[in-house]
Amino acid sequence: QVQVVESGGGSVQAGGSLRLSCVASGYTSSRYCIGWFRQAPAKEREGVAVIYTSDGTTYYADSVKGRFAISRDNAKNTLYLQMNALKPEDTAMYYCAAFPTWYNDNCARMRPDDYVYWGQGTQVTVSS
Repeated sequence: QVQVVESGGGSVQAGGSLRLSCVASGYTSSRYCIGWFRQAPAKEREGVAVIYTSDGTTYYADSVKGRFAISRDNAKNTLYLQMNALKPEDTAMYYCAAFPTWYNDNCARMRPDDYVYWGQGTQVTVSS
């Protein structure tokens, strides 16, 4: 059973930065899609950034490319999301999620329904 626990959310002004962390444990395979999703009030959950643990390939939503960076510290079993140049529209609950897969194409889809293991979420609020 994989467990993921997020931290690092908060409130920031537009243009500011935040770094989210996700500690993941209980892996039974070296091949997972693990990444960040977000959900704003009255909106569907959407993929933000995902990494394929087998080869480190990363995927980003168009809305965050060039501003957000996903990374992983294998020694600490920790996933990060560095968020720069934040905008009010980035305001949402951010979730870390993972699922095992043999194919990195599954990571590219960033489809929430594929993900089995979810954290409790951490709130990010960006004011204008």
